[in-house]
Amino acid sequence: MKMKILFVCLIALYSSATFAQSNAPDPKEYFTIENYYKVKWGYAKEFIDLWKANHYPLLKKAIEKGDIISVTAETPVLHSGEDTRWDFKVIIIFKDTKAAFDPDLTTPYKKQLYPDLDKLEKDEQHRFELLIAHWDVMTEKVELN
Repeated sequence: MKMKILFVCLIALYSSATFAQSNAPDPKEYFTIENYYKVKWGYAKEFIDLWKANHYPLLKKAIEKGDIISVTAETPVLHSGEDTRWDFKVIIIFKDTKAAFDPDLTTPYKKQLYPDLDKLEKDEQHRFELLIAHWDVMTEKVELN
C-alpha cells in the first residue's frame, strides 16, 4: 500500500512539474532592463526607502501575475567619480518585450495597494525630486560558447 501511495505521489509530482514547465514563459523571450538612479548627496537611503514602499509592491504584483520574472536591486559598495556615479540599480526581468513596454503594467494594482492615491502621488513626486539622474539600460545575454 505504501508503495502505491509513493508511486501515485511521484506521478503527481512529475505531472505538476511538467505542467509548470509547459506553462512557464520561454527564457529566450525574457527581456531585461536595468534602471540606474543617481540621487542627491545624502538622500540615497530616503530614495531607496520610498522606492521600496511605493514602487516595489507594484512590481511584486506584476511578478504574481507573471508579467515580471524577477526584480533585484543593488547599491555600489565603493564610490566612483561624479560623472559615473549611481546610487541604486534595479534589474527587472520581464517575461517578454510586450510586458516590458506596457505603460500600464502596474496601474491596475495602484488602487488595490494604495487606497490614498493622492499620498502615493506626493510620495512618488518627492522620490523623483531626490533624483539627479535616472537612466534605463536594456540588456541581453551574450552566448559565450
